[in-house]
Amino acid sequence: MSTQTVKFNTKDRPEFFRELHKRVNSYFKDNQLSKHADANMKIKTLFMILLYAVPLILMLTKVVTGLWPTMLMWTLMGFGMSGIGLSIMHDANHRSYSSNQKVNAALGYILNFIGGYHVNWIIQHNVLHHSYTNVDGHDEDIETPILRCSPHQDRKTLHRFQAFYAPVFYGLMTFYWLVAKDFVQIVRYHKMGLLPAQGKTYGGALAEIFFNKTWYVALTLVLPMFIIDIPWWQTLLGFLGMQYIAGLILAFIFQPAHVIEETDFFKTDDNGSVENNWAIHQLLTTANYANASRGFSWFIGGLNFQIEHHLFPGICHVHYRNLSPIVKELAQEYGIPYYEHKSFMGALGSHFSLLHQLGTGKYDKNLAVA
Repeated sequence: MSTQTVKFNTKDRPEFFRELHKRVNSYFKDNQLSKHADANMKIKTLFMILLYAVPLILMLTKVVTGLWPTMLMWTLMGFGMSGIGLSIMHDANHRSYSSNQKVNAALGYILNFIGGYHVNWIIQHNVLHHSYTNVDGHDEDIETPILRCSPHQDRKTLHRFQAFYAPVFYGLMTFYWLVAKDFVQIVRYHKMGLLPAQGKTYGGALAEIFFNKTWYVALTLVLPMFIIDIPWWQTLLGFLGMQYIAGLILAFIFQPAHVIEETDFFKTDDNGSVENNWAIHQLLTTANYANASRGFSWFIGGLNFQIEHHLFPGICHVHYRNLSPIVKELAQEYGIPYYEHKSFMGALGSHFSLLHQLGTGKYDKNLAVA
């Protein structure tokens, strides 16, 4: 992973983002709205936390017993786990949940209650992914040893089958975070010099990871093994099932927003530059889907409006639906693509189609892009 900063072309239609900022700010001013969470967001926050916490409490207090009722609780926890990540932690760690940074910090820290580490997430997602979306060697979201997610990456024999085996590994994502990824990342981010900006030392961050993961495993796996009246291996299966559900949901939500047939992929030139303005780059590398589905959008934290999120990560997701027409209209005025799929399944199909094309070497759309 490169530590070099990507240089965007500031001369590429800079007036586009200035005008977009002006129109978006006017929307909030004219409607006398805060850019942060509203009452609906606060209700959702409570719902997602309870969706995760209540099933665990019911199992530990033996209100729920027996194999299948217990497995139902683990299933609900899997949905609650993904809901917390998508609808609460995500906004909080973007500092868009509240104007009070203590509230953002507290709600962002909740990631540690579902097995992750908030500092690593902020670096990978906020610093690297949002800054350098779909730029090979800089965006860790498209860097994986088992998948080819960009035409600029080397193609291996195994990749021919990646469209088929990808869902298996997607489901293992949160479990991998729990047992290995956070440790691997903290070492890499230390070497890249990215920890001081987050107010962390290497030793302090490592100790925090060990501490949080220890009590997390003790509370959600070890304690249930001793308390729940089913064999320990069935509890382990329930725990792994929860992880798999959450991992699959998270991957299926984020991948169709960037790694699809329509979006572009970039690599820097010898000077570390790409040809586009940062805002235009976001539109070229990001896509929306299922924007008409309000219930779906509610559960996934408005991340089907991924274009609006990438352009305005400091605005709470509850506003993205109303910002979308503003962004789309201006993009059309400037002749900039605004990628969107009408349905989630359409976007997901495009993702797996792209994986197949990249894996078989049949996709070369962007190989000429610098």
